[in-house]
Amino acid sequence: MEKKQVWISAGIILNAEQDKVFITQRAAKAHKGGFWEFAGGKVEVGETAEQAVIRELHEEVGIQATKLEHFMALEHDYPEKSLKFDFFLVRAFEGKAYGKEGQPSEWVRLKELTNYAFPEANEVVLQKLATLSEA
Repeated sequence: MEKKQVWISAGIILNAEQDKVFITQRAAKAHKGGFWEFAGGKVEVGETAEQAVIRELHEEVGIQATKLEHFMALEHDYPEKSLKFDFFLVRAFEGKAYGKEGQPSEWVRLKELTNYAFPEANEVVLQKLATLSEA
């Protein structure tokens, strides 16, 4: 049986000083529940990854992304599904980021992201983000 592939677009939301990132915690009942993540979600049919991340950020954390930069693309296989990701750096936005769906959320210094548990698929993203904090 072929695994279902899900295309996810996620936003790495940076603060004005570009030294902190906004992360949210997955619901306990969700796939990889309890882990922290970058807000985002499935790319719908007919949408680009960029359109999807703008829509998802508005729905999940209440912001309107105004400056996006493609950060990286990757694929990750879990036993139950295959995920394809597009990550965008959100360098500017309107509104105030918060857990709009009631999910825990916080602003974390880039260099402290390693203190938070993220799903395995995020490992390479976290490694690349660590190089941003050293810049």
